[in-house]
Amino acid sequence: MKLKYGAEKVNLNMERLRKQVEVLLPNEREGLVDPLETIEDCLEDPIASSSLEQLLAEKSPNNVVIVVNDVSRLTPYEYMLPPLLDVLHKAGINKEEITFIIATGIHDPNTEEQNRKIFGDDIVDNYRLISHDPDNDLVDMGELDTGNRFYLNREVLEADFLITTGVITPHYFAGFSGGRKSILPGVAGRDTIQNNHAHMVNLVGNLPRIEDNPVSLEMIEAARKAEVDFILNVVTNSKKEIVEVVAGDLEAAWYQGVNVSAEMYHVPIKHKADIAIVSAGGYPKDINIYQAQKALDNADYAVKDGGIIVLLAECRAGLGEDVFEEWLNNSKKPEDNVERIREKFVIGGHKAFAISKVVLNKEFILISEFNQEFTELMFAKKMNSLDEVLSYIEDKYNHQYSTIIMPQGGLTVAIVE
Repeated sequence: MKLKYGAEKVNLNMERLRKQVEVLLPNEREGLVDPLETIEDCLEDPIASSSLEQLLAEKSPNNVVIVVNDVSRLTPYEYMLPPLLDVLHKAGINKEEITFIIATGIHDPNTEEQNRKIFGDDIVDNYRLISHDPDNDLVDMGELDTGNRFYLNREVLEADFLITTGVITPHYFAGFSGGRKSILPGVAGRDTIQNNHAHMVNLVGNLPRIEDNPVSLEMIEAARKAEVDFILNVVTNSKKEIVEVVAGDLEAAWYQGVNVSAEMYHVPIKHKADIAIVSAGGYPKDINIYQAQKALDNADYAVKDGGIIVLLAECRAGLGEDVFEEWLNNSKKPEDNVERIREKFVIGGHKAFAISKVVLNKEFILISEFNQEFTELMFAKKMNSLDEVLSYIEDKYNHQYSTIIMPQGGLTVAIVE
């Protein structure tokens, strides 16, 4: 079996795994035959909303903002944006009246090279495209129901018409991406994001239903407060093909997409295994450990306490975040990060906590570009190949162990029946 690792694939010798092997794959749908036509149809006949054309006619906006994903969220914009822009231009809106704001949250801004790869030369050369800054040019929108102070990107607030775009996939504490996440964390202030994400301390490894998830509910309130006019979201399969398009109302359309995503990526298992061998899904899902950690968390649901999680994640961009690195450098044992996050929640530190929470009960083996020192910072054992891993497991378990293989670990969530 071949497992994705960066832009490459590595071979897993299935014969050495012997008995009790389960390959956990998403219940994937085939890609749409004509995604462009489907998107056009959804813009004309959206969910719980008037058509995009009609909404634009009613508002006659002079300043349209389209919120788009950053480089860490692989989104098929080559299909999504042309029909969207076509409707806008037919409504009389000029290129100069459209701004794309990249929902970076607290991530680094996109480079021009990344923007050209994601959005294409036509958009980069002809439209205004800016990355959100979580520390500057924000507006205080008051308190959310939770008491969290909501700071919002000024240009998003000042838009005459606000459209958000995204892809709906499982998320390790928000439940699912897409929809409301374009606003919070996408274009919110750092403090707002940090306070929202603080809820994850009680959610990691024990997610409630999406309708009851406090992180998600706060995100929805923020997006409503930002007055999102229209959303365009997609669900994709592991081939990056669009399998479902949802457009229209912020909540109704997104929840419909969530149902499709859950049907695909929440995969039932009868029993937890001794071992999980997990690929984060290749680049960009394993661009850094900050992103690849999601696969570790998904595998946590599939492995018995005392078992082993083997994660393949190239991590060509390293750890991925400075605060995360600082927390790892200043912890001697996993318990340090668990105690520290409960004393004060800090973005970046939450990733150190998430990894530490897993390794409290499981052994973590990492195949990556990290050296021994950096691997051990994550309380992981460094190995250089799957053959080395299999030899280690065979010696430890004397060939008596059960294995779950997760080729799409960043997307596949194991649900024990």
